[in-house]
Amino acid sequence: MSYSAPANWDEPELLDLTGAPVPQYGTGSLADLLPTLAAGQGVPGFTAGIAELTPADRNCVFLIDGMGWEQIKAHPDEAPFLASLLGSSRGGTGLPITSGFPATTATSLASVGTGLPPARHGLPGYAVRNPASGELMNQLRWQPWTAPKPWQPYPTVFQQADAAGVHTAQVSAPNFQSTPLTKIALSGGTFHGRMTGEERMDLAAIQLAAGERSLVYTYYSELDGAGHRHGVDSDAWRGQLMHVDRLVRRLAEQLPPRTALYVTSDHGMVDVPFDEDSRIDFDEDWELGAGVALLGGEGRARHVYAVPGAEADVLTVWREVLGDRFWVASRQEALDLGWFGTPGECDERVLGRIGDVIAAAQADVAITASRNEPNESALTGMHGSLTAAEQLVPLLEVRS
Repeated sequence: MSYSAPANWDEPELLDLTGAPVPQYGTGSLADLLPTLAAGQGVPGFTAGIAELTPADRNCVFLIDGMGWEQIKAHPDEAPFLASLLGSSRGGTGLPITSGFPATTATSLASVGTGLPPARHGLPGYAVRNPASGELMNQLRWQPWTAPKPWQPYPTVFQQADAAGVHTAQVSAPNFQSTPLTKIALSGGTFHGRMTGEERMDLAAIQLAAGERSLVYTYYSELDGAGHRHGVDSDAWRGQLMHVDRLVRRLAEQLPPRTALYVTSDHGMVDVPFDEDSRIDFDEDWELGAGVALLGGEGRARHVYAVPGAEADVLTVWREVLGDRFWVASRQEALDLGWFGTPGECDERVLGRIGDVIAAAQADVAITASRNEPNESALTGMHGSLTAAEQLVPLLEVRS
């Protein structure tokens, strides 16, 4: 008796690109939140993208870094107040909104502040190629230095609301006040730096009451840090979630009249196991490195920049090696599928920042770079891709 292996034994089934979840740009993404609130406050030039939200005179957005929809649902004991608000999400529908792609802080904060998708505001990832210099530009740390205004030329929603007479303020950690990311994404009105989360909640409430129409943004980052270092089910992360829950309750209890508080996030997170199957080391993989000039993005959402003329070959190899665990797309395919914004639409200055090949993780895996990215490669919790755990974020609502 003989045994014959299947014809496709060495050819794992590739993930279907059309099956990848797509952010809900225009109807239910982070980029639609501030334009919807500004439209409800009568700021010219804006329309309500998230149709389920009811206008309010005073609006507060509390963005908690790294707090995905699925993580809240999985931890009701640590976050009882947040869990009690799940039914209020997205205007009482009990549904989440989407982060946008990649699901990473620099991209998401730019989407929030400008009201534009990544293909237009031009921050399409954690680290992307600067077409003018050919170097990788880290858009979170803003290294190497790049002039902020040409990189992201659009006005923020805060600037336009402030010009229309809305009392506008950002309440965050003092060290964020003068960063380029703040200037190009979140500036407009006044910035108020406070060290502790409790101080930020108290001041956010004061700033809301300071105008008949107010638009206030506040931010908390430590939950994300705990997830990166220890994982999203660690004691450290759970402790931070408990603290966040108390902060949200503290702010909710101080809201002035005619206020809507929206609690949201820039992305969720997944834990990537520390084994060779789950962490593919680009720096040690000659096959993945062939024809690649630069590796950008981050572990779960990679921008791959090919040597000129090698684009098709790089796409073929990356699909063959990774296509059963990653959605691997060409730049044009990703744009046409709507990963970065309205399908097929992209500002000319942004095109060269997007990889020739984009690899978005579907499984709990990551493409690390042990030599060139030692710190990022050592993280437990990661994010960036199109999965529900990373893409779906809450839009919890409290009204006074």
